[in-house]
Amino acid sequence: MSEAAAEEVSVLSSIYCGEGEFRLVQQAGNDGLVVQINSTVGGETGLDVSLLFHLHPRYPSCPPDISVSSTGLSRSLCHHIRQKLLDQAAALAPEPMVHQLVEWLQQCEELTEDCRGVEEEVKEREEEEEWTAVLSLDHIRSLKRYVSLLERWTQQLQLTGRLLLGRSILIILQGARPSIKEFCRLLKTAKVDVDSSGRKCKERMMKVLIETPWSGRSLQGFVVKNYQSSTELTAAFEDISMMELYQQILPSLSD
Repeated sequence: MSEAAAEEVSVLSSIYCGEGEFRLVQQAGNDGLVVQINSTVGGETGLDVSLLFHLHPRYPSCPPDISVSSTGLSRSLCHHIRQKLLDQAAALAPEPMVHQLVEWLQQCEELTEDCRGVEEEVKEREEEEEWTAVLSLDHIRSLKRYVSLLERWTQQLQLTGRLLLGRSILIILQGARPSIKEFCRLLKTAKVDVDSSGRKCKERMMKVLIETPWSGRSLQGFVVKNYQSSTELTAAFEDISMMELYQQILPSLSD
């Protein structure tokens, strides 16, 4: 580790002295060192991010490698912020620059607007893409009522799908991702079934087994299908050309 890097780490720990702001993640002579700084993109009204700066042994003769993560941002946005930081680092003189990069990020209102623009693009793509989700239900007691509601919601939300009734109760949905999310919200907040006493109840045990963009076969309508065995369940997924999805959810069905 260079003397300049060691001195910069000491300075950074003094500047970012708030709780959880700064952490020396790794310190090794051959690999350089890694520091973590938790910051905000674009000022007080911006977006919280966690920044990892990998200072190579030759730093600051070469710029640091940078990783960006955030619980509130998509991978696309984190990648966008990382690329902006790398571009900024490449444009700076070969001298200690971590604090300068963090300050630039904190004050860059333009980057905040860029991020929001990227987020909108991601949302638009999700709305345009066809998604497929497989949901698992715990039980259905009032079948006629339950199926009637499912059919109504799929029509209202312009979704297609399958209801597979057997040892595991599965709902396969296709359509716009926001519509699938709204379907799941309705399923958990509306009284869709009856309990063991015959009183109307909500679906509290629903699980989303998988949710993914789908470029395979498109389903038509909403079809209810009974199956008696694992072989028949496998065949039901084969019939709609979704064996890849079936293989992914199979471990969940074995629990």
